[in-house]
Amino acid sequence: MTTPSPNTPAPRREHERGHGRLWAGFAALGVTVACAGAALAWPGDDGGRPRVNDTRAGVSYAVPEGWRHDPAADRKLIGAFSSRITRTSDAAPAEDATVLTGAAGRPVPSGELRRTAEGAARSNAEFFFPDAAPTLAASRRTELGGHPAHTVALDVPHDGGTARLELTVVAGDHAAFLLALAADADDTGTLADVHAVEASVALGGTEG
Repeated sequence: MTTPSPNTPAPRREHERGHGRLWAGFAALGVTVACAGAALAWPGDDGGRPRVNDTRAGVSYAVPEGWRHDPAADRKLIGAFSSRITRTSDAAPAEDATVLTGAAGRPVPSGELRRTAEGAARSNAEFFFPDAAPTLAASRRTELGGHPAHTVALDVPHDGGTARLELTVVAGDHAAFLLALAADADDTGTLADVHAVEASVALGGTEG
């Protein structure tokens, strides 16, 4: 499973009411992706919501209301990620949640899903929250686009509160992952949006 380089600087944090916001610096941390491979489409399903078609990861997914996708920003993502959607709070311009997608880097057999997902989740937690000790909130077998998958949720101390990191890895020859980061682990509305994105995923071909 490909994860960000540990030498890449950690994301910036922004303080608001003693609770950290996940800052927009996620998209500007290092290596630039040569070709983003993600575009917005309006297929007319998903309740009329637009979909992100991420050809590098081989997935497409619906964009929940209140979230946005910026294809230009995708081109600045570090190499592990190929598309991103973000949610912005009404109280501040800083992003308080994001979902990133990417290719897992190697085939993931169904029998290795749990180990792969748990290892990748902890690796990403160390990257995005380098000074915090995450707590396992959930590790469950699931499906992504009708294929076997595994989801791991970690609660992470963050600026006086608790953030949530949720990572789902799908098995297969062209394995993909979804990584969600939310500033408030108790924000049920944001987590419901994340789960709606997961439920909307369709798997397709990848580039190359």
